[in-house]
Amino acid sequence: MRRLRRLLPLIPGLLVFINSFSQGEIDNQARILYKNERTFGVFLSSNGFGGDFSYAKRINARNHNLYQVELFSLSHPKEIKMSNSFYSNKSFVFGKINNFYELKGQWGRSSEIYRKNDAGSISVRYFYSAGPTIGFLKPVYYEIYYSTGVPYEYYTKVEKFNTSVHQSNIFGKASFFEGIDEISIIPGVSAKFGFSFEYSRRNININAIEFGAGIDIFPKEIPIMATETNQFFFLNLFAGYRFGKSIDISAAARAQRTTIWDRLRERNKQRDIIREQKKAGRDQDDF
Repeated sequence: MRRLRRLLPLIPGLLVFINSFSQGEIDNQARILYKNERTFGVFLSSNGFGGDFSYAKRINARNHNLYQVELFSLSHPKEIKMSNSFYSNKSFVFGKINNFYELKGQWGRSSEIYRKNDAGSISVRYFYSAGPTIGFLKPVYYEIYYSTGVPYEYYTKVEKFNTSVHQSNIFGKASFFEGIDEISIIPGVSAKFGFSFEYSRRNININAIEFGAGIDIFPKEIPIMATETNQFFFLNLFAGYRFGKSIDISAAARAQRTTIWDRLRERNKQRDIIREQKKAGRDQDDF
């Protein structure tokens, strides 16, 4: 939540700046009236961070069907990073027993409620999507130090967190790959709703700021922390940046792409013929 609080106050000012940067300029670019969109997004949420790939398929001039794949790292709201400064500066989250990652497949729709009229203005959309989630639970291991019995001498062992044993003797977090073979899967569902502000100066490009809210629900509590109450659902606010390309799907554009591919195929065919002729010539010389 602290990460999102630092980010959210910047969004209104950034949108005003983007909208006023070149407002009023006449847009002389050719409109892409029939288009799909292929984009990537990076996001910061109140309980994690991640990214996605999104394909928007045109329904009509203002609406698109959304097909998205997302990968997120989800944290417990009570996670606090610290370090044992007396022995080490390595940071760790005290009491964390598992990392949790989400792979989401979502389907939904986006609708444009305000269209760009001038070069550099903003297109405003709302979107919603939902779908299944595969949760990956990976144990967290710590480097624990133990005294050898000799003053100021100690050794370390890699162990899972134990509330009754590990208090002030945590040296730091062990390698991420510790416990990689112990990953377990928890299925769930997720949904989100939000707004997108697309500000690219070129019609073919997509640059957008998005924010909204989402929910992830699982059939049981997700054991992330040993020292806090865990939960089976996660509400979150998110903000992020989306970038990508518009794909012209008009009949003229499809015909042009077909022509280009035909030319490439013909060029490759000619190269193959020349290569075979050269090879035949070398074989004849050898003979």
